[in-house]
Amino acid sequence: MMKKYYIITYGCQMNFSDSERIAATLEKIGYSPVSKIEKANLIVVNMCSVRQSAVDRVYGNIKNFARLKRKNPKLKLVLTGCVTKYDLKKFKEKFNHILSIKSLPYWKNFLKSRGQTSPKLARSDLGISSCDYLKIKPKYTTKFSAYVPIIIGCNNFCSYCVVPYTRGPEISRSANDILKEIKDLAKKGYKEVWLLGENVNSYKSQDVNFSKLLKMIDNISGNFWIRFTSSHPKDFSDELIEAIAKGKKITKYINLPIQSGDNGILKKMNRPYTVRDYKNLVKKIRAKIPNVTLSTDVIVGFPKETKKQFQNTVKLFKEIKPDMAYISQYSPRPGTVAYKMKDSVSHQEKEKRYKFLNEVLKKTALENNKKYIGKIVEVLPEYERKGWLIGKTREYKTIKFKPVDKKLIGRFVKVKVTDAIPWGLRGKLV
Repeated sequence: MMKKYYIITYGCQMNFSDSERIAATLEKIGYSPVSKIEKANLIVVNMCSVRQSAVDRVYGNIKNFARLKRKNPKLKLVLTGCVTKYDLKKFKEKFNHILSIKSLPYWKNFLKSRGQTSPKLARSDLGISSCDYLKIKPKYTTKFSAYVPIIIGCNNFCSYCVVPYTRGPEISRSANDILKEIKDLAKKGYKEVWLLGENVNSYKSQDVNFSKLLKMIDNISGNFWIRFTSSHPKDFSDELIEAIAKGKKITKYINLPIQSGDNGILKKMNRPYTVRDYKNLVKKIRAKIPNVTLSTDVIVGFPKETKKQFQNTVKLFKEIKPDMAYISQYSPRPGTVAYKMKDSVSHQEKEKRYKFLNEVLKKTALENNKKYIGKIVEVLPEYERKGWLIGKTREYKTIKFKPVDKKLIGRFVKVKVTDAIPWGLRGKLV
């Protein structure tokens, strides 16, 4: 019987990067990808546990998996990714295998077994380094943009976050391995490289820190952009700001999560900075990098967040005027410190605060985007939709433009901006 696989990926860019390595591993051991889940005899679910909504999506697929199992009794189901101990107990009867992504080099052995893999076995050390699976050459999703993980895990233990428990402590990948992968991508004509990590600016491998790594990548021959995510304000040094400002390939886009605009909530979140610290950092970044695009992350409705504390976040948004923000409603995650706090803000109130903050963001984002009208910007087109080519500017602004020529996808082009909306730009090909 032909071995065919289908991967379902939830969560962040790191999860999607992991799925590229999963695909490469499966194809190396004889599996072929299929575009329809019904044709697969192996389904891999790459799970995210950061938000309850992502976990709920996996639960939502269980009935469909059971239906597919009835049609094909030989179908195997694998769960991987960020799986908490709490969710592991609930899912262990629903999947044939629950496998740690770190054990990816050993998946061949697990998939050969006819029975169910013990979650304890699948998540054990296995005598391998946590970065061993990153040595697997990924099956890149596109031929022009690539994810390159540089650090995995997290040491910060924010009170709401499961990542330190699911990903483990920070482990930096060898600088030589990173440079080798990017040089290979550059030779193949890739136009964009995303450096990934739960906290990229805490990267450290021997005497190479993140600032030095950026400079080394910036010196690699080729015409490509360097992007990175995500950053922690506590580790954003002057040296790093200088490296971004002077880098020729390093794009002027920074994701800098604030999480709350209130010092009391930040303390409860175990975020080791104040609102003033954050504002001073933003001021310093904009002084050195005037054309920077700044995005942030915010959680509304954290336990015992009062209306006044929420208004402090609103006030901060109006002051720093971010270009983008990833606004999420707090959801309790088992195993975290915040899980023991009473989830005191109602779902209705969280929704209300989310919508209000989103409206503030729309105004600041539109104000920032209008500054591009009449300018000619460099764009990397990614896909075509409804008669438009859509891509990102160097500053990570979404832009759609005409005329459409699909041959331009994955190639740098010049576009004149003709209009601005809150979430992007419109333009004409130069």
